[in-house]
Order: sequence, then C-alpha cells, then structure tokens
Amino acid sequence: MFYYVLKYVILGPLLKLVFRPRIEGLEHVPTTGAAIIAGNHLSFSDHFLMPAVLKRRITFLAKAEYFTGPGIKGRLTATFFRSAGQIPVDRSGKEAGQAAIREGLGVLSKDELLGIYPEGTRSHDGRLYKGKVGVAVMALRSGVPVIPCAMIGTFEAQPPGKVIPNIHPVVIRFGKPLDFSRYEGMEHEKAILRAITDEIMYAILTLSDQEYVDQYAAVVKAEEEAEKKAEKAANAKARKFPRMPLS
Repeated sequence: MFYYVLKYVILGPLLKLVFRPRIEGLEHVPTTGAAIIAGNHLSFSDHFLMPAVLKRRITFLAKAEYFTGPGIKGRLTATFFRSAGQIPVDRSGKEAGQAAIREGLGVLSKDELLGIYPEGTRSHDGRLYKGKVGVAVMALRSGVPVIPCAMIGTFEAQPPGKVIPNIHPVVIRFGKPLDFSRYEGMEHEKAILRAITDEIMYAILTLSDQEYVDQYAAVVKAEEEAEKKAEKAANAKARKFPRMPLS
C-alpha cells in the first residue's frame, strides 16, 4: 500500500515536478507478465524516477548498505527503501551474485517487473561501463524478455554525492524488448552469458549515447581512488620534506 502512496501521492508527483522527465518508448514495456528492465545507473534518483513513470510496479535489487545503516536515520532509510519496493542484496562475498540472482528470479516468478543495473554500481563519471553477467543468467533461467532503458540527464541533475538535485532536463528512454530464447538451456556457458550481456549493454548504449568503457565500473573507480590517494600522499611528503635549493 505504501508503495502506491509514494508513487501517486508523495514521491511520484514531487519527482515529476522537479525533474519533469520526458518518457520515450513506454510502449515497449509489457502491460502484463514478467520482464527485466535493464538500465544504466547514473544517479541515486534513478531508483525512484523510473518507478514514478511506469504504469506497473517494478522491484529493484538494491545494495544491502541502504538497509543496514545505524541509528534512527538508518532505520528510516531501510523502511523507505522497502516501502519503495527495493530488495536488499549483499554485494560482498562469493555468494553475492547467486543471492542477487535468486532474489531476481523470485520477483520474475510472480510475473512482475524486475529492475536491474547490469553495471553493478552507479557510474562515478557519467560513462557506461561493462555489464555483469547476472542479468543474462536471470534472462535465460526465467525466459523473460529484457527491456533496455536509458536514464539521460540524471547524472547532471544529481551526480554522486549531491543531496539536493539540480534543475536539469531528464529523459527516460525504453528500447525494444530483447529476446534470448535462442540460448535456452545455455546459462552455464560463459561465452554465451558474456555475449548476451554485451548485447544488452550495446542496446543501452544506443539509447543513452554515453561513452563506453570496457571495464567494470567498480574496478575503474577503485583504481582512480588509489591514484588520488597516492598523489595526495606524495604531495604531503613533498610539503613535509621540501627539496632544498642547490647553492
């Protein structure tokens, strides 16, 4: 019940007022039956903008950290995400991927819409990164279509770390459903899973017109953070031990 209160009374109207999203290709989203909506992930607001514009309820797999925060703020955040139809998924450990797949298949088994971000995390720089194969596994095991989706403008409207959004035009663009029934029974073939995932990412890329990086977003982000940390340490060392001028 609270999901629909958020969607139609509280959050939905507010998001539409602030972002004024333009919707394209909504006819590609099936009105009944299970389907996976696979999109790019540029902003925290993506979790709520897409549900606000869809006619059907959609459930997203969200990182478990949203549900485990300490104190009153943490409990309120967890309640909010659960009420908004989010399912917590622990992304750490060897079983993380399998847990996400189980949760996703559970949603699809109820003939519902499942929202997933194949990149596995938000883009920290607005580029589109290599997709993880979990979306391909779920597509093959469930036999449902995959609808590519591009969020355009949400990075500029609310980039990582920004709490209050900027006023910026947003477009939510849905593409034609992708059918992978030709690969039925091949969900254990790594090459097939990679081919399906790459096809999904290419469809998202075509819709979003982002710059593509053939690496995982989390890896690139970790490397950049390590470089910044090393540079900061080097600068601190240089300030502490300045080079003496030659006489």
